[in-house]
Amino acid sequence: MRAEYETLAVERRGEHVLLITLNRPEVYNAMNTQMGLDLMELFEGFAIDTLSLRAIVLTGSGEKSFCAGGDLKQRKGMTDEQWQSQHAIFERMVRAIMGCPIPLIAAVNGVAYGGGCELAAAADFVYASTNARFALTEITLGIMPGAGGTQNLARAVGERRAKEIILSGLPFSAQDGERWGLVNRVFPPDELVAAALGIAERIAGNGPIAVRQAKQSIHRGLQMSVWDGLAFEIEAYNRMVPTQDRHEGVLAFNEKRKPVFTGR
Repeated sequence: MRAEYETLAVERRGEHVLLITLNRPEVYNAMNTQMGLDLMELFEGFAIDTLSLRAIVLTGSGEKSFCAGGDLKQRKGMTDEQWQSQHAIFERMVRAIMGCPIPLIAAVNGVAYGGGCELAAAADFVYASTNARFALTEITLGIMPGAGGTQNLARAVGERRAKEIILSGLPFSAQDGERWGLVNRVFPPDELVAAALGIAERIAGNGPIAVRQAKQSIHRGLQMSVWDGLAFEIEAYNRMVPTQDRHEGVLAFNEKRKPVFTGR
């Protein structure tokens, strides 16, 4: 992981938590080619080395926008081939985010339109500020969501609600998102990032192997029949039995102290 990125700010919060901020506030953190490359590089790196990170928070710079979606000013005048080449980067980026072994919390601090909504939906769960607004507006531009929106949103809110959102292109509030299942919790704007970092710290304090295995079991199990999901779950469970962390967790419980997990 590099210390600096052109379109992102990355900051360790303690030993095991990383805060990633989409950092193009002058254009409401709209996603250009470079942001796609930066996110792709960062998250693909975590698949190789987690860098002792145990939780990640993703938010946007400023008070008005998480991410306004694709940078349409950059896209103006693109040939079909240039558009598809750029979108291939976004496709690889969202797959890296969805495949990240580290729990990812989206802290949506304002507008999350188009690709911004898709970024939020690709996270493990979403905290949002009261002023957050979501929309998948691609249909209004003659295209459709292509960075996981038709898949991740439908899995969060259900098929019928996803069709209403995507086919109309209408925006919805953080409160609507919470009622429908996209947003986990809603906070005042000045409390949002602290709340997201707080839950990240709690996750980071749990057994890192157990957290990663549970995350994979939930996500992959939902793509299977319940019987295949149960088989996947027990395979994930059995991997933890011989770990030092499992022994430490039980010992700490019996010694009435906080466990010290090492990820081994």
